[in-house]
Amino acid sequence: MRNFTLRQFRGIQAIHRHEKIINAAKILGLTGPAVTLQLKQMEEEAGLTLFDRTGEGLRPTAAGLAVLEAAEAIDEQLRVLADRLDGIAGARTGSLRLGAVSTAKYFVPRMIAGFLETHPGIDFELKIGNRLQTIEALRHHEIDIAIMGRPPRDIPVRSAVFGDHPLVIVARADHPLAGRRDISKEMLANEHFLIRERGSGTRTSLEMFFADLPQKLEDLGAEMDSNETIKQAVIAGLGIAFISAHTVEQELQLGRIVILDVAGMPIRRQWFSVARRDRGESPTMAAFNRFLLRDGPRYLPVTPKPYPAGAFGISG
Repeated sequence: MRNFTLRQFRGIQAIHRHEKIINAAKILGLTGPAVTLQLKQMEEEAGLTLFDRTGEGLRPTAAGLAVLEAAEAIDEQLRVLADRLDGIAGARTGSLRLGAVSTAKYFVPRMIAGFLETHPGIDFELKIGNRLQTIEALRHHEIDIAIMGRPPRDIPVRSAVFGDHPLVIVARADHPLAGRRDISKEMLANEHFLIRERGSGTRTSLEMFFADLPQKLEDLGAEMDSNETIKQAVIAGLGIAFISAHTVEQELQLGRIVILDVAGMPIRRQWFSVARRDRGESPTMAAFNRFLLRDGPRYLPVTPKPYPAGAFGISG
């Protein structure tokens, strides 16, 4: 294994990403036979086949996945080294791959802009996905820091809270429950909900809310793949939704939807900065985490509400 080269690692990463030798060769600026030779040399060194040849392209074997994981770890360590050298040199440069769950897309761009005001030399990459996609990106070293709710339990991570995350139930402004006070959970169970896909952090919180009403859990509602679709469906009168208060700022201001006054709501969650514990913290990562802890809360949306200020524990 000590004879593997960075060029060879780059080669198998390209093969995995593009599934065919010819496609990988184009990306690498090499010929097909040259990439084939790199793969053959690695397989001979490993004594194992790294890719299965299928009709749909090359698929990594168990050995191939192990080598790909090592390639990802090497890439990560090279990036950390570059950031550390920049820090030693006193340069305000570096890079940060930030991941965020889809609910956070309503404020993360503002946070990045705020951070770049004092760190203009940082090169940012932002990847938005649902909770499961963001966890997978952490697992495979595709991002440095994730902005999300509950940190994953099956990956070694370090995490820090930087702000509150209220979850509320919203309805169209003319919904029969709009304006009623202390709506009970049992009354809500009769309503048609518009919900996120399985694995979503918001979906999980709603399931926990209705945990003592198993009949509701059996028929929770209509599943939709994004907060934007859910909001438009609520406005159209297709149902009510349990959603992050940070996603509905504009619709509430325009009076298109309202927050229902539900007993036990809002459900209070937190926003976390999450990174893998088994990797070093680069100067860029450390700077961004300091920024989040110090200034993060002021970039979170302030949610307008049709009730007296403070009724939901949300400032503003």
